[in-house]
Amino acid sequence: MAEEKYSFSEVYYSSSDAKTNIHACIWQPAREIRAVLQIVHGMAEYAERYANFAVALAERGVLVCAEDHLGHGKSVSSEKELGYFADKKGYGCVLEDIRTLAKIVSSKYQGVPYFMLGHSMGSFFARKYVSLYGNELSGAIIMGTGYKDGLTTGVGKFLCSLMALFKGWHHVSPFIDNLAFGAYNKRFGGRTKFDWLSKDEGNADAYIADPLCGIPFTLNGFYSLFDVLGAACAKKTVAATPSALPVLFVSGADDPVGDYSKGVQKVYKKFRKLGKNAQIKLYDGCRHEILNDISREQVVSDIISFIEANLTK
Repeated sequence: MAEEKYSFSEVYYSSSDAKTNIHACIWQPAREIRAVLQIVHGMAEYAERYANFAVALAERGVLVCAEDHLGHGKSVSSEKELGYFADKKGYGCVLEDIRTLAKIVSSKYQGVPYFMLGHSMGSFFARKYVSLYGNELSGAIIMGTGYKDGLTTGVGKFLCSLMALFKGWHHVSPFIDNLAFGAYNKRFGGRTKFDWLSKDEGNADAYIADPLCGIPFTLNGFYSLFDVLGAACAKKTVAATPSALPVLFVSGADDPVGDYSKGVQKVYKKFRKLGKNAQIKLYDGCRHEILNDISREQVVSDIISFIEANLTK
C-alpha cells in the first residue's frame, strides 16, 4: 500500500457578513511543513478546483488552504445567493473572510513562511490584501491579473447601482455581464463561450460541465467586483505594498483579463516604478487559467521555485 503524501480536510468558519458559514479546504503534507500557501480563487469558481495544484505543492511540503468566497462553492446556502457577496460592503466582507482564514491557519503553524496566491478576481483581492497585511507574508503570487482605470470601474459601479434601484441587487443582468466579459472570447474562435479560459479545450469543457463554475453574477456581485478592481489598481494600494515583499506576476501571454500581456505588464511596471520587489513571467500560447493550460507543469514548477527561493524571507 502506497504511503499517503498528504491529507485533505474541510473546515467552516463564520463570515464577516454575520450570517454565512464560509467553507475552506486544507491540503496538508504528510511530511514536515515547509511553507503555507493560501489560494484566493477567481470569479465563478471555487477552492476545490485547485486540488491538483494543491496536491503537487503538498507533496513538496507546502500546506495549501483556500476558502470559497461568499456567493461561491460550498459557502452558498441557497441558489439565490450564487454570485452574491453581501448586503453591505461586499468586497470588504470577502477580504475579511480571506483574512480570517489566514489568521486561523497561521496561528496553527506559527513561524512557518506564509504565502498567498490570488487568481483572476482573486488576484485583485490579493493585491489589496498585500497592501494591508503584506508584512505578514513571505511572498505573493499574482496570477491572471490585469488593470482597469478608476473611470472604468466607477462607471461599472454606477450602472450596477442604477439598475439595482429598479431590479434589486439579486438581479442577474446579461447587459452587465456582456459589458464585463463580452469581448474576451473574440480572438479564440468561439467553439464555446469560455474558450478564453485556456488553449486546452478539455478545461473549457470541464468548466462548462461543472455546476459550480460559470455561475451568473448578480448586480451585487458585479458591483463588488468593480469595487475591488478599483481598489487594487489604485496607486495608493501599490504604494502601500511592502517594498521588501517578493511579488511574482504570472500570466498567460494570450490572457484577455491581462489585455494580452499589456495590462499585466502595466501593473508590474507600476510595482517596479514604486520600488517594489516584483518579477513577472508570461507563458506563450496560454490564456487565462494557466494552471489548467498547456504550460501547467512549467507554471507549477515556477511557483514552487518562487516559494522555495523565499522560504527564509
